[in-house]
Amino acid sequence: MGVLSELEPKKVFSFFEEITKIPHGSGNVEAISNYLVDFARKRGLAYIQDEIGNVIIIKEATPGYEQEPAVILQGHMDMVAVHKPELDIDMTKEPLKIGIDGDRIYAEGTSLGGDDGIAVAYALALLDETSLQHPRLEVVITVDEEVGMDGARAIDLSMLQGHRLLNLDSEEEGIFLTSCAGGARINCMLDLLSGCSSMTGKHYELVISGLQGGHSGAEIHKERGNSNMLMARLLQKLSGSVKLGLHSCQGGLADNAIPRVTTAQVLVEEKEAAQLRQLTTEYETVLRQELAAKDPGVTVTLTEQGEVSAMCLMGDALQRAMNYLYSLPCGVQAMSADMPGLVETSLNLGILTMECGKFSAEFSVRSCVESSKQALLAKIEALTALAGGCCKVSGDYPGWAYRVDSPLREKMVALYEEMYGKKPQVEAIHAGLECGILAAKIADLDCISFGPNMYDIHTTEETLSIASTKRVWDYLVRLLALKDKTV
Repeated sequence: MGVLSELEPKKVFSFFEEITKIPHGSGNVEAISNYLVDFARKRGLAYIQDEIGNVIIIKEATPGYEQEPAVILQGHMDMVAVHKPELDIDMTKEPLKIGIDGDRIYAEGTSLGGDDGIAVAYALALLDETSLQHPRLEVVITVDEEVGMDGARAIDLSMLQGHRLLNLDSEEEGIFLTSCAGGARINCMLDLLSGCSSMTGKHYELVISGLQGGHSGAEIHKERGNSNMLMARLLQKLSGSVKLGLHSCQGGLADNAIPRVTTAQVLVEEKEAAQLRQLTTEYETVLRQELAAKDPGVTVTLTEQGEVSAMCLMGDALQRAMNYLYSLPCGVQAMSADMPGLVETSLNLGILTMECGKFSAEFSVRSCVESSKQALLAKIEALTALAGGCCKVSGDYPGWAYRVDSPLREKMVALYEEMYGKKPQVEAIHAGLECGILAAKIADLDCISFGPNMYDIHTTEETLSIASTKRVWDYLVRLLALKDKTV
């Protein structure tokens, strides 16, 4: 018996639990893609699996709905796969260990993948159920959304009939998303090998941790601590005050997740050890004051590891590299003047690595103004060029523009009011969605994004609301059964 077997709706939670047993982090989607194909084959449903793993499954209309407009149901099969540092797990091979705590489903020590596993579970339940009424369903499940929407950009949708799309990739029940920011990834690289030399000294592990992290689109406005930027600030200070050697540095797991832990391996001479400890202690005190209301759990730890000899970045080369890193922008860059409270432009330093003189800083850049996005990318490239490095931009995707005339929105709002007794919130979002890319592939696409309540997505504290999942399922079933002429 499964962990979720007693929950309603049974089919939704049954498929969701099956999905959690299949490793499906971004870039590791072959197994989940083949699972979807096998699902379609067993039920005699038409399907297409393209060369990168995107899957389309078709279910024809039920009797009486043959003349209703086809509906596209869309989500992505990959998840942000992160785990607590102390947990010994290979998320490319091992299943998640899920549990229930009151109204919440969680995964032990890892992200849950409710984003966007619940969309896949909803779609499979609809395709599997024989008692529901609905028009032709065209289910589109893309790969690698979390690392630049690669699947959405590559997918061929020319065979679809639908011009109405339900994107099931939102995390707040009662909010209908109608536009989103565009984005891109940029990887900044420096070759620092010429500044490295052998050093013998006391080895210390420096760790910044205890931060909340979160989704770099949905929660960037909360101005939580970014462990990579906080480490950059500390190392920049230390490199100017202590004769320090930086052996390595690593922080973050995904460009679109605000990093929670960053670790640096440093060496100092015996006579500098006391100064290193003092500066580290003072920095922790400063951070706890600065982040008291935003990230009260922040900690800075310094642990002696003994005396070693190792290749380290040192002297002027270290100072220049840390000055560069410290000068890079991060966080909210501009707020929208048109929609109060909406972030217009932001960036997140999600992954930082430095070892053997090879330096890499990976950012997620977002903006609902295309020119502002391009200007921010150019700014990062210019700063990197001044430091003697280079950049690679990838995963560039367009924003999703608001549609003034939307019959689908009108239909969904009216049904929501009937079922919930209140109006839904119709909003834009700073996080990226695949709707903009798909709208460029299907003429006159009418699209809304919605979903059940999820919390702390892209983190090890991610949870999915059971009650909200049930309510959104009931709403989705009613929506598909609602004929146009009844609105």
